[in-house]
Amino acid sequence: MKVGVLGFNGFMGKNLCQHLKSTFEVVEVSLRDTDWETQLQQCDVYINLVGKAHDHKGVATELDYYYANSDLPKRVFEVFLKSEAKLYIHVSSLAAQQELKSDRALLEDDPCQPVTTYGKSKRDFEEWILKKTPLTDKKVIVLRPPMVHGPGDKGNLGVLYKLISKGIPYPLNAFKNERSFLSIDNFCYFVKKIIDNQGKLISGIYNVSDDEPVSTTKIINIIKNEASKKVINVSLPKFFVKAIAKIGDVLPIPLNSVRLEKMTSNLLVSNQKIKTALEIEKLPLSAEEGLRKTIRSFIDKKI
Repeated sequence: MKVGVLGFNGFMGKNLCQHLKSTFEVVEVSLRDTDWETQLQQCDVYINLVGKAHDHKGVATELDYYYANSDLPKRVFEVFLKSEAKLYIHVSSLAAQQELKSDRALLEDDPCQPVTTYGKSKRDFEEWILKKTPLTDKKVIVLRPPMVHGPGDKGNLGVLYKLISKGIPYPLNAFKNERSFLSIDNFCYFVKKIIDNQGKLISGIYNVSDDEPVSTTKIINIIKNEASKKVINVSLPKFFVKAIAKIGDVLPIPLNSVRLEKMTSNLLVSNQKIKTALEIEKLPLSAEEGLRKTIRSFIDKKI
């Protein structure tokens, strides 16, 4: 079976291709190639990881996000519809549904409330593809992961690791929260299970996450343990931190109200729908095991 992977050169793509190559013939497809449509035509399964998430330089426009997260995937899906392939896996994001907080585990049919241009552009494609899906006998699976982490990750977990590993105290210990994450190992496991058992799934959206949520305090303790660092957690008064965040709403300082909400609120996801469909009792790694593996990779690479 040939599996075409778009977005193969990113963090998730590199890990997924390595995982799938032990079982399938993986075709790494770049949309920059003039013959990308021809490359995809020979594939039995399409996996789309193409998208824009982070704008570290602060120069991306709204059009940039919609082009990468909606317009390009639409072109890929149209090619899929004309092909002989029967399975299309599109990796969306939890941000298409909720970006800030949820005190209970989100289900796939809960209301969508994206806030950022990133989340809105991801939701735009979801709405489009869901309208197209009933018109085809092909299988279309849309995955919504929360933050994915693992070796090679350059996201917020790495930033937190750098902070703690340098002995800088975490200043928001007064805020108690839990969030759902997804280790790259569990993500790859989900994708392979979908390919192997595509007949058990109906087309639609599926949340994917680790089985257990993790508190920020727990993550910090894992970092300190793995990095052998004795760092004091600082509990600044909540009113003081919120006041600083309000200042950040109007002045260019690292903390603002939206960032504070993301760092300190609950954001929980239920993965029960896909686990039930694929008859999964337990994922390969617990949330804590996955986090420890990621932190050890940071230590090994001395990021």
